[in-house]
Order: sequence, then C-alpha cells, then structure tokens
Amino acid sequence: MEPVYFVMAILGCGDLQDQCQQARVEPTRYQSAAQCQAAMAQVLPRHMDLSFPTIAATCQRNGQQMARADTRPRG
Repeated sequence: MEPVYFVMAILGCGDLQDQCQQARVEPTRYQSAAQCQAAMAQVLPRHMDLSFPTIAATCQRNGQQMARADTRPRG
C-alpha cells in the first residue's frame, strides 16, 4: 500500500484571492503538511508565469489512507 503524503497545489485566484482554481501541482512529495507549508515560500516564485492576478498554494493530502474501523457497539 502506498503511504500518505502531501503535495502542493498551485492556485490561480482573482484579485481578492477569491474564485481560486487549481492551476498546477508541484511534483515534490512531502511527508507532512508542515513540511509542505514550510516549502511554499521557495516554491511559489517558480509559478509566477501563470496568468492570474494572484497566485497561492495549498497543501493537499495524497496517497492511500486506511480507514479506521469503529469498534464501538451501535444501537
């Protein structure tokens, strides 16, 4: 099973940072959301060629996840 990891989605947004849409996904995989967020300052400048008034980023969980079974009795 593939482990859970985080990727950085590059977003193109309107002037007020509203109506954002995903424009790209950075190819680097991060082991945690914190590592992904820490890398944003270095990654965002590489995507300033996008034709949007504002460029932003968000970290998204990717990969397979195991569901945790609820062992409490129902009823």
